[in-house]
Amino acid sequence: MTGQERPGTAEGASFVTSCGRRIAVKCLRLASPEKPISRVTLDVGQDRDGGPGTWAALTADEARDLARVLLAQASLAEHPGRMTDDPLL
Repeated sequence: MTGQERPGTAEGASFVTSCGRRIAVKCLRLASPEKPISRVTLDVGQDRDGGPGTWAALTADEARDLARVLLAQASLAEHPGRMTDDPLL
């Protein structure tokens, strides 16, 4: 990680990438009389030139899938010769 780092908490965590974007991850809970809704939010902020960022709300399973794919891609980036059979990569 680069830039300002903050350990994960119940409130979330964020860091700044080497290209200057702040990525924030938080848990969003919406109170509903019938069924509470919880999502993991991913907020990728503006780029250095002020270009727009993006935002996503993921279910817990989707967040786990994203984490798995990100970790696999990080491993490939560190070891470019490594091959994978994972269809999601």
